[in-house]
Amino acid sequence: MLLNQTVAKVMWINADLGEGFSCDEELFKLIDWANIACDGHAGNADSIRVACELALEHNVQVGAHPSYPDRDGFGRRKPDMKPEQLLGELKRQVDLFENIAAQTGCVTAHFKPHGQLYNDAAFQEAESTLLIDLAKNYPHLQLLALAQSPQVEKSRAAGLVVVEEAFPDRGYMPNGALAPRGLAGAMLDNPEAVKAQAVSLIRRGPLVCVDGSSRVVRAQTLCVHGDTPQALANAQLVREALVEQDQDRFSGAD
Repeated sequence: MLLNQTVAKVMWINADLGEGFSCDEELFKLIDWANIACDGHAGNADSIRVACELALEHNVQVGAHPSYPDRDGFGRRKPDMKPEQLLGELKRQVDLFENIAAQTGCVTAHFKPHGQLYNDAAFQEAESTLLIDLAKNYPHLQLLALAQSPQVEKSRAAGLVVVEEAFPDRGYMPNGALAPRGLAGAMLDNPEAVKAQAVSLIRRGPLVCVDGSSRVVRAQTLCVHGDTPQALANAQLVREALVEQDQDRFSGAD
């Protein structure tokens, strides 16, 4: 399925799944889109198949979640590869996912890069161009990208359909980048704080960045990471925030 138009929503929740963590099955009950690891930073043919079957069971849209080939570093290290080699590797990952999804009966509609590749592509010319070249092989797929990053405008200019993404569970830098994970405040580890940031994102109110400044982030989908101990609690509260904001919107509440 594409953007779900059958029920009016403020935003859609997505999660990075199939990465070997224990709460995937429960998360599928709370999300709209799943980004499935496809043998780059995590995952394999078996885990992709399981994820696709869960997606069908819970009516969740699926997409590939390709990464720099870096299992030891969970996709957070950039490899020393020529651009054409890296493009071939990313295409291998997406092809693996697309083929298994087709076998299970899943209709794919998006892809989202993982980890360091995601962060690099948001602001770096070479990596954003690489993903545009990758996307040309899959014209049916939308790209999930960091909201209001340079990548968004560039990818749209190249003809891609881009869905802008924000993160209730991550700290932001003043320029709109995600705070590096080693920086204080990079990860919001209190589910109530995650919910509060989700409400700000839904209402397009200001977020407090890690340096104390504020920034408004306009996005179409919210990502909940599946690789944190509080992933399930975070997802439950983000879903709760969406439900509450929908009710407020239709009741005319401020």
